Amino acid sequence: MDISQLSDAERQVWEAYPLGRRVDFRERDREPADLGAGWGPERTVRAAVLRALLVGGPRQDGEIAALRLHGARIIGQLDLQYAEVAAPVHLWSCHFDEELDLYGAQLRQLNLGWSVLPGINGNSLRVDGSVRMTGCRIRGPVRLGGARISGAVFLEGAHLGEEGVALDEPVLALNRTTIDDDLQADGGLVVHGLVRLAGAVVAGNITFNDAVLSNPGGTALHASNLSGGTDLHAMRLTAYGRLNLRGIRIPGQLNFAYARLSNPGGFALRASSVIAGELWFREAAPIEGAVTLRRSRLDLLHIAPDTWPDEVRLDGLTYTSLDPHEPAERRLQVLERDTDGYVPYEYEQLAAAYRRIGDDGAARTVLLAKQRRHRATLAWYARAWGYLQDWTVGYGFRPTRAAVWLFSLLLVGAVTFAVREPAALKPEEAPDFNPVFYTVDLLLPIVDFGQESAYAAPGAYQWFGYALVVLGWTLATTIAAGVTRAISRQ
Repeated sequence: MDISQLSDAERQVWEAYPLGRRVDFRERDREPADLGAGWGPERTVRAAVLRALLVGGPRQDGEIAALRLHGARIIGQLDLQYAEVAAPVHLWSCHFDEELDLYGAQLRQLNLGWSVLPGINGNSLRVDGSVRMTGCRIRGPVRLGGARISGAVFLEGAHLGEEGVALDEPVLALNRTTIDDDLQADGGLVVHGLVRLAGAVVAGNITFNDAVLSNPGGTALHASNLSGGTDLHAMRLTAYGRLNLRGIRIPGQLNFAYARLSNPGGFALRASSVIAGELWFREAAPIEGAVTLRRSRLDLLHIAPDTWPDEVRLDGLTYTSLDPHEPAERRLQVLERDTDGYVPYEYEQLAAAYRRIGDDGAARTVLLAKQRRHRATLAWYARAWGYLQDWTVGYGFRPTRAAVWLFSLLLVGAVTFAVREPAALKPEEAPDFNPVFYTVDLLLPIVDFGQESAYAAPGAYQWFGYALVVLGWTLATTIAAGVTRAISRQ
């Protein structure tokens, strides 16, 4: 490049580059780069000059070259396609007139903090250090698909996309990107449009705390098959649109504490086949839209019943612990919202979670509810038998009901036969009549006190005795069936 044709601003940058010195055109710190379109020639640098510096700029012995430019307006396209740039690039609070093209480039470090850009094409980018876009305002897409970042990616406080302006592609695309450190996208990140993290691999933490992802009626975050090294924190996240987390792998926490997810009429959260240590929705707002956790595997699921939406899909969801501790009746209301209908596995999982914390009463309540829902799927005769088992012994999960039924029938029979004593069949051989033990003989088929064989009630009392025999046999059968079922669940 002919340096004799450089402007005063460009000459300052050119001379500072081999020494690694900073050139700062800002009138004050944190001066908004949004005003950059109106900056004059004293703050304007051509993109071609920056490219010439980065690709083959001057070097000085004993010094480390670096591009450190603050508060400049960069005109023209900074085209670094396939370039190998050894010097770190710091373009802080700069205003770019055209998209930054980094396709296939290899950089040492990239810092665009607080800059304003129309877009970034960084597909297949390689960076030996970190990529910082803290506080950036980027109107168009940021494409980093297939990139390899050896350090961290910083997006805190960035504002991507424009409200009310729909793009035909993701606003932020990190699909199949490999990040060897953290992805920090919290601290007030605002995205209008789709964020794509499908197939990305992040070795460290992933954070979306306090972020706002807005794509109403569409997908706000597509992170299917994302792999994180530790945790994914999205505390106080606000998402308008679908979160697609299908198949992600997070060994630690997947944390949506205090978050608000909203996608009425569609899925607010699609998290099927997820493998995570913990999934947290502590004090999150009630979810607006459906949720699916089908086939997911979690060590801990922390979600209050009031947080679940009206439509859920939980078939195959496996968890070891369930917090916070709630009465079984409140948790059962969630299972009744499953759009797949009666799903036996959901009840088994919930009962197992209660058993692990020693709440056997709640576990029995869940399994009783399971039998009742199952009953609705049976033929009429099976339903009738089910109702009988439910009324008598609660399918074996309410054994005290059997004692109540037996005592009630015993009391009625004893009083009846005490008032109208049956006649002895062989008076000279019959034992003394006892109305209590006579009723017991009628009710319990395996018990014989010699009363039933020695006495016979006449007329209507005989039919009453037959009724006690039938009720006794029926009660004994249902008790046996219920107890057998209860024992088999232990």
